[in-house]
Amino acid sequence: MTTARTADKLGAAFRALAEPNRRRILALVRDQPRAVGDIASQVAMSQQAVSFHLRVLRGAGLVTEQHERTRHLFVVRADGLQAVRDFLDGFWPTRLAALKEVAEVEWRTRQQHAAEAETQRRNEST
Repeated sequence: MTTARTADKLGAAFRALAEPNRRRILALVRDQPRAVGDIASQVAMSQQAVSFHLRVLRGAGLVTEQHERTRHLFVVRADGLQAVRDFLDGFWPTRLAALKEVAEVEWRTRQQHAAEAETQRRNEST
Protein backbone atom coordinates (compact mmCIF):
# COMPACT_ATOMS: atom_id res chain seq x y z
CA MET A 1 0.00 0.00 0.00
CA THR A 2 1.36 3.41 -0.89
CA THR A 3 2.07 6.04 1.72
CA ALA A 4 -0.51 8.42 0.20
CA ARG A 5 -3.14 5.70 0.29
CA THR A 6 -2.29 4.89 3.90
CA ALA A 7 -2.55 8.58 4.79
CA ASP A 8 -5.94 8.77 3.05
CA LYS A 9 -7.23 5.74 4.96
CA LEU A 10 -5.88 7.12 8.20
CA GLY A 11 -7.46 10.52 7.60
CA ALA A 12 -10.83 8.97 6.74
CA ALA A 13 -10.71 6.79 9.84
CA PHE A 14 -9.83 9.70 12.14
CA ARG A 15 -12.54 11.90 10.62
CA ALA A 16 -15.08 9.13 11.14
CA LEU A 17 -13.92 8.47 14.70
CA ALA A 18 -13.95 12.18 15.60
CA GLU A 19 -17.74 12.09 15.96
CA PRO A 20 -18.86 10.68 19.36
CA ASN A 21 -21.99 8.99 18.01
CA ARG A 22 -19.91 7.07 15.49
CA ARG A 23 -17.62 5.85 18.26
CA ARG A 24 -20.68 4.68 20.19
CA ILE A 25 -21.99 2.87 17.12
CA LEU A 26 -18.58 1.33 16.44
CA ALA A 27 -18.45 0.04 20.02
CA LEU A 28 -21.89 -1.56 19.58
CA VAL A 29 -20.95 -3.43 16.42
CA ARG A 30 -17.54 -4.43 17.74
CA ASP A 31 -18.64 -7.72 19.27
CA GLN A 32 -21.54 -8.79 17.09
CA PRO A 33 -23.28 -7.81 13.87
CA ARG A 34 -26.27 -5.54 14.45
CA ALA A 35 -29.12 -4.20 12.36
CA VAL A 36 -29.72 -0.46 11.99
CA GLY A 37 -32.88 -0.63 14.10
CA ASP A 38 -31.08 -2.42 16.93
CA ILE A 39 -28.27 0.13 16.86
CA ALA A 40 -30.77 3.02 16.78
CA SER A 41 -32.57 1.75 19.87
CA GLN A 42 -29.26 1.29 21.72
CA VAL A 43 -27.97 4.81 21.00
CA ALA A 44 -31.37 6.58 21.13
CA MET A 45 -31.10 7.94 17.61
CA SER A 46 -33.35 7.69 14.58
CA GLN A 47 -32.66 4.93 12.08
CA GLN A 48 -31.94 7.59 9.47
CA ALA A 49 -29.26 9.17 11.66
CA VAL A 50 -27.72 5.77 12.41
CA SER A 51 -27.75 4.92 8.69
CA PHE A 52 -25.91 8.16 7.94
CA HIS A 53 -23.23 7.42 10.55
CA LEU A 54 -22.89 3.84 9.31
CA ARG A 55 -22.35 5.13 5.75
CA VAL A 56 -19.51 7.34 7.03
CA LEU A 57 -18.01 4.44 9.01
CA ARG A 58 -18.34 2.12 6.02
CA GLY A 59 -16.78 4.73 3.73
CA ALA A 60 -13.83 4.96 6.11
CA GLY A 61 -13.49 1.16 5.99
CA LEU A 62 -14.32 0.75 9.69
CA VAL A 63 -17.49 -1.33 9.34
CA THR A 64 -18.83 -3.74 6.80
CA GLU A 65 -22.35 -4.76 5.93
CA GLN A 66 -23.46 -8.38 6.01
CA HIS A 67 -26.70 -9.66 4.55
CA GLU A 68 -28.60 -12.26 6.52
CA ARG A 69 -31.76 -13.09 4.58
CA THR A 70 -33.63 -9.76 4.50
CA ARG A 71 -31.60 -8.14 7.29
CA HIS A 72 -28.64 -5.86 6.78
CA LEU A 73 -26.19 -6.27 9.65
CA PHE A 74 -23.20 -4.11 10.40
CA VAL A 75 -19.99 -5.24 12.08
CA VAL A 76 -16.52 -3.80 12.69
CA ARG A 77 -13.84 -4.43 10.09
CA ALA A 78 -10.75 -5.14 12.17
CA ASP A 79 -8.56 -4.56 9.14
CA GLY A 80 -10.18 -1.17 8.72
CA LEU A 81 -8.76 -0.10 12.05
CA GLN A 82 -5.26 -1.27 11.08
CA ALA A 83 -4.17 2.11 9.68
CA VAL A 84 -5.16 3.78 12.96
CA ARG A 85 -3.43 1.10 14.99
CA ASP A 86 -0.25 1.29 12.90
CA PHE A 87 -0.18 5.06 13.34
CA LEU A 88 -0.67 4.89 17.12
CA ASP A 89 1.74 1.99 17.54
CA GLY A 90 4.44 4.20 16.08
CA PHE A 91 4.36 6.28 19.25
CA TRP A 92 4.93 3.41 21.67
CA PRO A 93 8.57 2.44 21.12
CA THR A 94 9.79 5.94 21.98
CA ARG A 95 7.44 6.30 24.93
CA LEU A 96 8.23 2.83 26.26
CA ALA A 97 11.97 3.46 25.97
CA ALA A 98 11.58 6.69 27.97
CA LEU A 99 9.47 4.91 30.58
CA LYS A 100 12.05 2.12 30.83
CA GLU A 101 14.83 4.64 31.35
CA VAL A 102 12.91 6.42 34.13
CA ALA A 103 12.09 3.11 35.81
CA GLU A 104 15.73 1.98 35.66
CA VAL A 105 16.98 5.25 37.16
CA GLU A 106 14.39 4.95 39.93
CA TRP A 107 15.40 1.34 40.60
CA ARG A 108 19.12 2.24 40.76
CA THR A 109 18.35 5.15 43.11
CA ARG A 110 16.36 2.90 45.42
CA GLN A 111 19.09 0.27 45.37
CA GLN A 112 21.69 2.89 46.23
CA HIS A 113 19.57 4.25 49.10
CA ALA A 114 18.99 0.75 50.44
CA ALA A 115 22.72 0.00 50.33
CA GLU A 116 23.53 3.28 52.10
CA ALA A 117 20.90 2.59 54.76
CA GLU A 118 22.33 -0.92 55.30
CA THR A 119 25.87 0.48 55.61
CA GLN A 120 24.68 3.08 58.11
CA ARG A 121 22.78 0.43 60.10
CA ARG A 122 25.90 -1.76 60.28
CA ASN A 123 28.09 1.18 61.35
CA GLU A 124 25.66 2.10 64.11
CA SER A 125 25.48 -1.46 65.47
CA THR A 126 29.29 -1.80 65.82
